[in-house]
Amino acid sequence: MEIKRFIGGMLDANCYVISAKSGKSYIIDPGYNPKKIIRYVKDEGLDVQGIILTHHHYDHCDGAPLIRKELDCPIMIHIKDADRYKRGADIMLEDGQVLELEDDKLAVLNTPGHTRGGICLYSSKSKVCFTGDTIFNVDLGRTDLEDGSDEEMRQSILNVCNSWGNDVTIYPGHGDPANMKTVRKINREFLEIVNGN
Repeated sequence: MEIKRFIGGMLDANCYVISAKSGKSYIIDPGYNPKKIIRYVKDEGLDVQGIILTHHHYDHCDGAPLIRKELDCPIMIHIKDADRYKRGADIMLEDGQVLELEDDKLAVLNTPGHTRGGICLYSSKSKVCFTGDTIFNVDLGRTDLEDGSDEEMRQSILNVCNSWGNDVTIYPGHGDPANMKTVRKINREFLEIVNGN
């Protein structure tokens, strides 16, 4: 899996274009710079299978409609976030669903806490996980917004994120990637939950 990161906006949100050798690809969280992303896709000759939104917040999805129009590909979001995404999603994702990327697979993991329909996208083969605003390298996503929940975030960390091995690299919605070994050393909010503090 090839991973290209784009950083945009006042919040330095991450968008990822992931692709297989054949050119089949997905775009994850295009909040900003849609024209730059479209240009990259066309220059690389990629065949975009869909635009995956890890949650409904504007800094992760505002660029999606233009990309959908220009590249003729569907917008995908978890069903629990679909009602809050006002641009109209084409495909509703569910927990446990698997998206194919040639010889790789992305498992859709519902990780509520930041939003009810927040997701992570996990590849056991590539040992990577695109975590949106669930978990970052040094902290966790906010839970004080309208559909956030401290308890749901706690359960997502305990039941999902803490199951990933130290060799799994997270690609978060903001900030730099980090492997879980590093997360388990420097992410204080993660450690407070898993240690029961």
